[in-house]
Amino acid sequence: MDSLTRLGPYVWPYRRLMAWSVVFALAVAALWGANLSCAFPIVKVLLEGQGLHEYVDAEIVRCERQITKDSKRLNDLERAIQSGGQPDNDLDDTEIYLPVLVKKTRLQARLTDTSHQLVGFRKVKTSVLPFIPHDRFNTFALLLATLLVATLIKDFFFYLQDLMVGRVVQLITMDLRKALFRQTLKLDYQSVSTAGTSDLLSRFTYDVDTLANGLMLLGGKVVREPLKAVACVILAFWVNWQLTLLSLTFVPLAGVVFHRFGQLLKRASHKSAESMSRIYKLLEESLESIKVIIAFNGARQHRQRFHVENKAFFEKSMHIVKIDSLTGPVTEVMGLFALVIAMLPGVYLVLRNTDSIWGIKLASRPMGVAELGMLYALMAGISDPVRKLSSVFAKVKKSMAAADRVFDLMDRQSLIKEPVHPQPLPRHSQGIEFRKITFTYHSGADAARPCVLDKVSLKIRAGEVIAVVGENGSGKSTLVNLLPRYFDPEHGSVLIDGVDIRNVRLRDLRSQLGVVTQETLLFDDTIYNNIRYGRPDATPEDIRTAADQAHVTQFLDQFPEGFETRVGEKGSRLSGGQRQRIALARAMLRDPTILILDEATSAIDAQSEFLIHKALATFTKDRTTFIITHSVSQSILDLVSRIVVMEQGQVVAIGTHHDLIANCPQYQRLYRMQVQQHAA
Repeated sequence: MDSLTRLGPYVWPYRRLMAWSVVFALAVAALWGANLSCAFPIVKVLLEGQGLHEYVDAEIVRCERQITKDSKRLNDLERAIQSGGQPDNDLDDTEIYLPVLVKKTRLQARLTDTSHQLVGFRKVKTSVLPFIPHDRFNTFALLLATLLVATLIKDFFFYLQDLMVGRVVQLITMDLRKALFRQTLKLDYQSVSTAGTSDLLSRFTYDVDTLANGLMLLGGKVVREPLKAVACVILAFWVNWQLTLLSLTFVPLAGVVFHRFGQLLKRASHKSAESMSRIYKLLEESLESIKVIIAFNGARQHRQRFHVENKAFFEKSMHIVKIDSLTGPVTEVMGLFALVIAMLPGVYLVLRNTDSIWGIKLASRPMGVAELGMLYALMAGISDPVRKLSSVFAKVKKSMAAADRVFDLMDRQSLIKEPVHPQPLPRHSQGIEFRKITFTYHSGADAARPCVLDKVSLKIRAGEVIAVVGENGSGKSTLVNLLPRYFDPEHGSVLIDGVDIRNVRLRDLRSQLGVVTQETLLFDDTIYNNIRYGRPDATPEDIRTAADQAHVTQFLDQFPEGFETRVGEKGSRLSGGQRQRIALARAMLRDPTILILDEATSAIDAQSEFLIHKALATFTKDRTTFIITHSVSQSILDLVSRIVVMEQGQVVAIGTHHDLIANCPQYQRLYRMQVQQHAA
């Protein structure tokens, strides 16, 4: 329930709509009770053969006689008390006097009750009966017409309430998804990667939709049905409060049972949602690897894995179904017991024409068939909302489990913190220093992960073009990725012009960076907008200049729409080299002081690599540039000032190509393997 209460800030802006939905629910409840109350006049007309005029006249006469009789007896008691004087304080006088006072109190209460009844019947006679025909058939037809009109009005209010609730739920869902997306974008790269795309998508879609379904029930049935039951309870108390109170003895027991069911359902729903996340993960992995699946005839094993995950989800869902299936029968049995407890004594009172059982008074006067019929209808009117509530119980609990998962993501904090008192970062002009950097990737698993960077220290002068080389897993990308603060080191610090980047606003830091990655990340938009992403306020001239610098304009003629050509999902409509040149243009448009090329040319053709390096030859002037690569080509050597060699998370050598070939065994091995590959 804690997660649902946290929805308060999302509901509050729409409180007026919710208030109107409650008003409509009250109207539905009132008309529900009023419709069931029609059982009384219908029974009077059909079964007892008594018109409403005759009934009201008879009741007025009965009340007047009862008032006369009780008034006389009350006067007699008062005279008896006055003639006897005040009792003494001894026990015998008290025992004689107390029964007289009790009898007097009961007479006064009954006289008051009968007087109220008399006033009510006289108002009915003067205000209602003039509109009711004397003929019994016409009366019955009028009752059915009234019932039909009241039902139509009730259903109209029912529609309005569901409409209001549906609007509020959709608005809340929209706000919740936006807040969830905003929160996810605030997280650091490592936290998002650890959570996984499939789990995040599951929370954005499956969990939010499940929560929305629960909110629809909470604002609709969970508000409306109890009000309908309360309306019937109030009317049932008015008919006979003793029998109604007897029927409510099962309420505490029902509360205990449903609380236990709720705990079981919430745990089962959590497991079901986690299982759905695994299905999302398998789907994402399979669809992104469809080329490999086709090439290696791997469809069978993916179908088997999908079957296993679906079966696991089926078993967890069936656990929910089993618990949910119990709520209906349990509710029905409890409702039947409550009905029996109320109706069996009621039938006894009618058939025996009495108002008590074994000396226990259960009615103010002997009940008639019409009163019993009305009480039965109201009891059925109570059980119907309870039955409907039992059918939504599992869904509400499932939505609570979904809310837990949604707010769990909402509560996650980024590992990258903004400084409380940020320092200014002027345009980079002096140097960059990695000072005793130690770093280990966090993992959602319990197993410890090896250290990726181990006390790395490195100084770079402003304007240098640095090639960071090493085998896969040497830590070269991790080291340079500390600059945009994708993650922070566990120990040590990164300084730009002597300023620790952890003391600088993230926006100020990243505004000086341009990044081109090995996996070219383009958005499903036009070429123009993908380049403009580097600087949204850029002019068309700036964008065209960046496109010229990155040699993007060379292939625009291939597309009739030119800059307005959509690149497709992840740039799927373009070749690898074209995608990479657009990514480079995006970085160039940013006019960065620090440029990071992370394996930017490792997966493209020689022509595209030549053009990119040609573009970099002029663009890297007066910019500090990091080129991360596992192999060094001549075109790279023409660009770089120095080469940093990394192995097993440490910097093992720094120098020019000629120095490293002469003195660094690790670099010699890398370069020799590269030469052999080219020769082959």
